Amino acid sequence: MILYAWLGFEILVVLLTRTRRGQGKISDRGSMLILWLSIMVSVTAATWIGEARPRDFWAHEAWVRPLCLGILLAGFLLRLTAILSLGKAFSVNVAIRDKQAVKSDGLYRWMRHPSYTGMLLMFFSIGLATRNWISLAIMLVVPTAALLYRIHVEEIALRGHFGEEYVAYSRQTRRLIPGVY
Repeated sequence: MILYAWLGFEILVVLLTRTRRGQGKISDRGSMLILWLSIMVSVTAATWIGEARPRDFWAHEAWVRPLCLGILLAGFLLRLTAILSLGKAFSVNVAIRDKQAVKSDGLYRWMRHPSYTGMLLMFFSIGLATRNWISLAIMLVVPTAALLYRIHVEEIALRGHFGEEYVAYSRQTRRLIPGVY
């Protein structure tokens, strides 16, 4: 149920925030499609494997479900906060909109891509909820690879548009995990 609510939210975000021609410079390079496909394939595969195979870890532990729900909620709130703090500058496709500036306060003071960190937490939660190592690996590896490609594309666009201002910001702020990466 919660998984479907999150997917509904993501569809709504696509409908409301996608930059169209004439609204800004689009530099997506297919990353939105790759990301969506990787998420759909991963969630489907991980869920199916999780149901078809026996649980490998914490099979009968009652605390796993609330833990997964907490991680999922934390990831969702992190993503939502990042989206709301960018406001009209947020776009689901990689695009630079008119009058956009480098965001370096709030969550963006600690990480350049808090929205993606939130997504990674949600992917981890979904994989962990299956209690199956294969499903967990699928939910961590496949979408993370797609996100890393998207970050690469996004940072090329941001460096190209903002130049030294974004390069300086990049030097002092990590991508996804404050102080680590």
